[in-house]
Amino acid sequence: MAGKRRALLVINQNKNAALDLSAGISAVLEKRSYETLSFSFDGKPSFALQGINFDLGMSLGGDGTVLFAARAMAPLGVPIMPVNLGTLGFIAAVPPEKWEEAFDAWEGGRAAVSRRLMLEVSVERNGKTAFERSCLNDAVISASGIAKLIRLDVKTETAGGKCIDLGRFRSDGLIVATPTGSTGYSVAAGGPIVDPEMEMVIINPICPFTLSNRPIVVPSDERVIALVEADQRSAVLLTLDGQITEPLEQGDRIIIRQAPYKALLVASNREMFYEALRTKLGWSGGTVHAGYDGGSDA
Repeated sequence: MAGKRRALLVINQNKNAALDLSAGISAVLEKRSYETLSFSFDGKPSFALQGINFDLGMSLGGDGTVLFAARAMAPLGVPIMPVNLGTLGFIAAVPPEKWEEAFDAWEGGRAAVSRRLMLEVSVERNGKTAFERSCLNDAVISASGIAKLIRLDVKTETAGGKCIDLGRFRSDGLIVATPTGSTGYSVAAGGPIVDPEMEMVIINPICPFTLSNRPIVVPSDERVIALVEADQRSAVLLTLDGQITEPLEQGDRIIIRQAPYKALLVASNREMFYEALRTKLGWSGGTVHAGYDGGSDA
């Protein structure tokens, strides 16, 4: 890299030792001729990267901090090193004591960089786009009132423009999840666990009124289109990554498609994903070292 290189630290102040660790990282990187900028948050984060180019982002927190960082950095092609300051996470994989080892591997081109599918979600209302954002984990359409049951007309549209009608869903809501998000809300609602490197999307009804409504897996190049039907008994809400909410109106069309960019996660390889699965779900089996393996390529 020519000239001054830049790193952005995204710091979750709710995590113990996050500020102390960020100060230590900044000191080390500045000795390596990096300019470091920090964004600290306590609660619900919100910011946009404009006018500054970064070579690397580092999220200091848990999986939720990575989700936020990915929405900000993935559209710009900035890789993210997820340093884990929470419990064992499915995305945040680098232990705080191993960050410099992981950084050395990334700078030397030896680190695994996982390319994760992201979704772009838009809401069409009265022929206009009323909302448009991206997400790494999932888009959830659900009731926001006491009466939980909502009605959605759901279909997919292939890359060639052919529509496939999936039918009317009467349920507490609908989850559209990426492989990364398969271990989140979707698995709690009975969805499958999917290898994070795969290219597909899970359509998963939440507590469907008709028990035969089951999760469906579709190719990532298909659009998922959900229509909020009229005469709902409850208000309807769209939630992205569990962090962004948008109220919906009757007649809204929610269009969910794969984003034209990927979340680039440094040192979040498949071995660490399966280690997290075994630990969190109590599976038995062989042991995979939970530390960082800079030579792994996934």
